[in-house]
Amino acid sequence: MLQVIRYLQGYLTIKVWGFSPERFMNLCSNHKIFLWNIRNHGDYYTMNIRLKNFYRLKGFTRKTGTRVVITGRYGLPFLSVRAWKRKIFLLGLFGSLCFWIWMSGFIWAIEVNGNYYVTTDVFQDFLKENEIQTGMKKKNVDIEKLEEAIRTHFDIVTWTSAQIDGTRLLIQVKENDLIIAEKGETKEAQVEAGVDLVADKDGTIVSIVTRTGVPKVSAGTQIKRGDILVEGGVPIYNDDSTVKRYDFCNADADIILRCVYSFEEQIAEKYEKKIYTGREREVPFFLIGTKKFKIQVPGNTYENSDLIEEKRQLKLFDNYYLPVYIGENLVREYKIEEKIYTKEEVKMLFEERLQKFIQTLQEKGVQIIEKNVTINKTSGVWKMKVDFLAEEKTGTAKRTTLMQIEESPEPEAD
Repeated sequence: MLQVIRYLQGYLTIKVWGFSPERFMNLCSNHKIFLWNIRNHGDYYTMNIRLKNFYRLKGFTRKTGTRVVITGRYGLPFLSVRAWKRKIFLLGLFGSLCFWIWMSGFIWAIEVNGNYYVTTDVFQDFLKENEIQTGMKKKNVDIEKLEEAIRTHFDIVTWTSAQIDGTRLLIQVKENDLIIAEKGETKEAQVEAGVDLVADKDGTIVSIVTRTGVPKVSAGTQIKRGDILVEGGVPIYNDDSTVKRYDFCNADADIILRCVYSFEEQIAEKYEKKIYTGREREVPFFLIGTKKFKIQVPGNTYENSDLIEEKRQLKLFDNYYLPVYIGENLVREYKIEEKIYTKEEVKMLFEERLQKFIQTLQEKGVQIIEKNVTINKTSGVWKMKVDFLAEEKTGTAKRTTLMQIEESPEPEAD
């Protein structure tokens, strides 16, 4: 307890030497000035004394011919003095704490998970239209209203959950596999009106196998885009062979169409090639909101260069995101040289592009029967044209244009 009191009041370690240090200590004792931890070092003494008693020693040193110097300061009074000298640091620390508390009241990151059919870019545009964006206050985010707006705006979204996690708004959605039919009607609703199968391109029918509906074409029929292939209304006839009514259905058939695809590409004979010199440098930067600050790196700027940017958002813990990004730009120098493609190089480039186009067709279920390729050069430009003879399934669902016939009442017998 005595040590605590001494610490609160403050005390000093002093060094005493001169003509009669012993008489000095006796005078202190006679005047009730308490000294402790007294140590004899031969030519001088060291001891501890309370801070308030130190200022009473001036007369004692004059009478005893001694000198006194302070070698150590301890206790709360001296701690307060040091803290006061660092008041700018303390104010900065307090200000930083207030700043982070204030920042925690905003949304600094938005994540959307579970979306596939609706892209993230579309979601971001929707959120901006509804004034949901980074930098807004948490209290302005109405979670229930946001969830309802997402389900209302995106018909394919059947479930959504939004929550605020730290300074991040996390949106999770689940999409329905049901394909939304034309004009928002489901397949079940369309059965009542009937659905035709129509041609989506010109060609010749190779084969047709109808399961439901009335076929309007046969193998060998030349068709145009938009022609009805299978009608989604089965006629019911009267005794006089007139149509009494239609039984509507979803037309269903396997129809193979032979058609022609064309593919054209061109490549300039002369081109500019980038030759990288191997010189590169990294330019650090940090991004606060939308303001970008680059840290200038000594060195000459490159006349021609590529830039690759990498950045990451800062966060505290796992969910306290900040509106601050740090990253670096990798700048690579290159020189431009004019080159001329050889015929073999042109053929190789055309072949790569052609194979990508064929792969796209095959992914759609198109079977290539034959192809005709022509390559020529005109006015310094290489041109390629490819005509494909192909077979593929056809038939696009479309609401039928057939109108139900109103049955006339039968005449009453006399």
